[in-house]
Order: sequence, then structure tokens, then C-alpha cells
Amino acid sequence: MTHSPELSTARWRRSSYSNSNGGECVEISDDFPGIVPVRDSKNPTGPALVVQAAAWTEFVTFLK
Repeated sequence: MTHSPELSTARWRRSSYSNSNGGECVEISDDFPGIVPVRDSKNPTGPALVVQAAAWTEFVTFLK
């Protein structure tokens, strides 16, 4: 069984590549060892995708 982390106190940061006028923004939180919560900044109370930190690192490396 997997458990979703409590994200209500998470500190979110916006991607430096996000659209500067408020659209198409991705935010992540660095507050959780081993996982990276990801959310859409246009919907901060909506769901967050939680991925393993190693998978997130591989994804970001691939994008670069």
C-alpha cells in the first residue's frame, strides 16, 4: 500500500522555464526526501503528481 504525503505545508517553487505571464507553470516541492511532488501552478489546490526523486532527476536530465 502506498501513502500520499501531506502536502499542505509544502513549499513550492516554480520552474525557471515556466511562462512568465502566469500560464503553463509547473511547480515542485523539495521538502520530501526521496520523492518530488509536482503540480500545476494554475490549480494549487488540485492534485499533485508524486514521483520518485530518481525518476524526476532522470526526467529532467532527459529534457535538457
